[in-house]
Amino acid sequence: MKRLRKIGAILGVKGLLCLASLTMIALALVTYTASVTITPTIQFSIGATSDSWAVYVNDVDKFRYLPGGVAEPTFDANNPNTYAFKVVTDANQVCAVKIELTSAVNSSKFSKFQITVKYWTGAAWADETLYDAPTGSTTKAYINGLTPGDVGYVHQGLSTTRYYLIKVTYSYDLVDETTQITATFQYTPLPQNSF
Repeated sequence: MKRLRKIGAILGVKGLLCLASLTMIALALVTYTASVTITPTIQFSIGATSDSWAVYVNDVDKFRYLPGGVAEPTFDANNPNTYAFKVVTDANQVCAVKIELTSAVNSSKFSKFQITVKYWTGAAWADETLYDAPTGSTTKAYINGLTPGDVGYVHQGLSTTRYYLIKVTYSYDLVDETTQITATFQYTPLPQNSF
């Protein structure tokens, strides 16, 4: 109460009336709202999550597929074990997929471990172009699985569904060890406005 008297003494009667009018105007303003429905969209889905390859001492320039092992798998869209991953884009965003190994394979055992990608054309598996970045046009021949941190990207355009296969060209010709080796492939989908 003392504060109101103090404020009244400072502002005077006209000042208090002005302050009361502004408060009433502020309370009478019209506001509008808009709501947005946000729908998360998944462009990427994993296919085969594991495979088992037999490699032989002194294998030179041999191929293995994920999935499929020694041969390209017979593709079946209803069977995720027949492709490595699938990308579905809409009319709004293209998608780059970053492909890498979580750690390089042992270069004291393999003299070559080159990773490339194939895609299903509707009739056969065909070579996919690898890029060195999520955007841009610089291509690369393969991802070097012997080099830590080496990556490659596939670029998929608008309104497309595509299935992919991993191909590895390797040479296991440096030692005669038979200890099991694990290579873990990692995929990171990156939606883009354009390439």
